[in-house]
Order: sequence, then structure tokens, then C-alpha cells
Amino acid sequence: MSTHEKFMDEALKEAHKALAKDEVPIGAVVVCDGKIIARAHNLTETLNDPTAHAEMQAITVATNTFGGKYLNNCTLYVTLEPCPMCAAALNWAQLKALVYGASDPKRGYTLFEPTLLHPKCEVIKGINADKCGEIVSGFFKRKR
Repeated sequence: MSTHEKFMDEALKEAHKALAKDEVPIGAVVVCDGKIIARAHNLTETLNDPTAHAEMQAITVATNTFGGKYLNNCTLYVTLEPCPMCAAALNWAQLKALVYGASDPKRGYTLFEPTLLHPKCEVIKGINADKCGEIVSGFFKRKR
């Protein structure tokens, strides 16, 4: 198992926590120097807050851990391609690298690429994409 797969599995654990709360099952972890410094999952229903996406929650935890607003030495692992709001927030945080599982062709930031992420942010997509996509698609199938 690669390092990326290992950390994506940790993000999937967060997605399962969201699923248990009947939230859209998206999870995220922030990694710096090979260690997880933040874990988060969607909390939009729980907090009644449309901005409480997994990525936004992870940014808040990570920046609080560092006591600063930049994550330029960190990698965010997230189970689904970030939306434009989250990508813009990751830009402001100057994230070093983004690794995501499943693509989101309807609402993902790549619809607006390349303008939303920081120009120095490395992007790796498709890590554990099947597992990451199945949990979200299964959630919406049960809802409909």
C-alpha cells in the first residue's frame, strides 16, 4: 500500500463517520511531515452550515494546530474532489498538495480549473477512487 493510499484510507474513515451522522460521506485528513495533524468530515447538517465541508473543517483544525493560516508544507487528502468554495479556501491556505479520491464532474473545482487552487499546489487524483466514489454514490442512492 502506498503512502497516498494509507492516508486516503484515513480520510475514508472520516467519511464513514459522516455517513453514521447521515451527512454526505466525505472525509479529509491533513498531513504534514508524514503525520496526520487534522481529521475532519462533512458537518453541514449537524452544524446547519452550508460551509461545513470536510475540507473547510480540516483547514480550521490544521491552522489551529499550527497557529497560523498557511498550510504550505501540508497535503490534504479528501475522498471527493473539492468544490469551488473549498478549492478557493485551499488556495488562501497556500496548500502544498491536494490528493483526492473520486472526481466530481458536476460540482468539482476542476470545472473552473486552473484558477481556484494556488499555482504551486500539486494535485494527485484518483487515489482509492472506487472506494471513495462508492460511499458517496451509495449514500445518494439510499436518499432517492
